Amino acid sequence: MLLAISKAEILQRQQTFFAKVQERQLDCAILFGVTDIFYLTGFHFHPTERPVGFFISPNQETHLFVPALEHEHAEEFACVDKVHSYPEYPGLRHPMEYFKDALVEAGFAGKRVGFDADGYGSSMGYRGPKVSQFLEAESFASIYGVVEEMRVVKSPAEIELIKESCRWGNLAHRLLQKYSKPGLSEIEITTRASSEATMAMIETLGPDYKPHGNTAYAIFRGQVGAMSAFPHAVTQNLVLKKGDTLVTGAAGEVWGYHSELERTMFVQEASKQQETYFQYMLEAQDVAFQHIKPGIPMSQVEEAVQAYFKEQNIQHLTAHHTGHAIGLLGHEAPFFDLGDYTIIQPGMVLTVEPGIYVRGLGGFRHSDTVAVTEDGIEMLTYYPRDLASLICV
Repeated sequence: MLLAISKAEILQRQQTFFAKVQERQLDCAILFGVTDIFYLTGFHFHPTERPVGFFISPNQETHLFVPALEHEHAEEFACVDKVHSYPEYPGLRHPMEYFKDALVEAGFAGKRVGFDADGYGSSMGYRGPKVSQFLEAESFASIYGVVEEMRVVKSPAEIELIKESCRWGNLAHRLLQKYSKPGLSEIEITTRASSEATMAMIETLGPDYKPHGNTAYAIFRGQVGAMSAFPHAVTQNLVLKKGDTLVTGAAGEVWGYHSELERTMFVQEASKQQETYFQYMLEAQDVAFQHIKPGIPMSQVEEAVQAYFKEQNIQHLTAHHTGHAIGLLGHEAPFFDLGDYTIIQPGMVLTVEPGIYVRGLGGFRHSDTVAVTEDGIEMLTYYPRDLASLICV
């Protein structure tokens, strides 16, 4: 399989984007969002204090604006008509002055301009003017979220990359379970499992493989024993002991595309109480699977899961929604939540992860990645879900 999105598909994305800009009665557009720029150009970069922007001119030419240190990198990998660059930030002349020159040269002056943000933003020390302060345009309008909406329904090529991610998450998780023994620390276990899975991944996929993110990994993220009752715990370097509840996570990014595999496991044995909450969680996930289908709002799935929790009188032990979309980001819109009325469509890729959290005992959460089909779902992750398979012996 092709371990990337083809240039033809990227160029089609650009055409679709410009059509959406025109639908809003706009002449041209500017984007600063890193993920959206990658989606539209195939150029993967690390955002810093140095501004980076993408823009499409009124004549539909595509442009990338980068610091000089990224110029050759962008020319090599970005699917755009022209790359512009500036010396450095902070320099004697602000990058936005160079950006203004590029926009004016591309015909933005006096036009109806759409942008996802009124200027570049960074938490790394950047300071600079808004686009509306230095560009003389007929009007400005926000197009924030337009590309994100394009990303909701995945193409067949995107789904294949996510499936490949699932395969390597599965291997990493298998190794994680194999090495989860009493007396070993979570960092020791996750490092070994992630390293071995990554080596197998790069040897199998070969030189065409580009992660554009993390290679294969499997983690606990601090969700070990009683700490697993915190849904978003952080690594504590805890040592596993017999009877611990473990909540895991595993994946391996392929050309920037994510998947999500999570499991609830137990070290050597599970108590009756642990078994009870495990089964509640498993049944809640089954409820979600059964309700996901095209044509209904995302909220309807969450309503069904919440109804199940209420029937079992355990709604007070839940802490988050049932899942979310996934793709170039680990969490994307839309969400399985009561306030999200987005209609489910074929081609969406979603995580299904209802959780139960019992202080002092642990957390109980599986997460599986699924693709929406014409009549239901296709399971993309395939690690065992049953209790007997998830005892670490």
